[in-house]
Amino acid sequence: MKVGDRVRVNTSVIVYIHPEHKGQPFDLKNQEGEVVAIVNEWKGRPVSANLPILVKFTKKFKVHLKEEELELI
Repeated sequence: MKVGDRVRVNTSVIVYIHPEHKGQPFDLKNQEGEVVAIVNEWKGRPVSANLPILVKFTKKFKVHLKEEELELI
């Protein structure tokens, strides 16, 4: 995957930070978004992030996910 790819969440991922469902569980399964960043360095130093792919679903909603939880569209 690379920045700009369209992706779909292919597994059940429960989040509590969705702007329209604050504090309530929200399942991201089958939601579509765009890869906006792949985290592999921080302040110029390499890192091994647990959730390296940042996906933007709406203007106000971005989530870090694993590559296994996503599929290319």
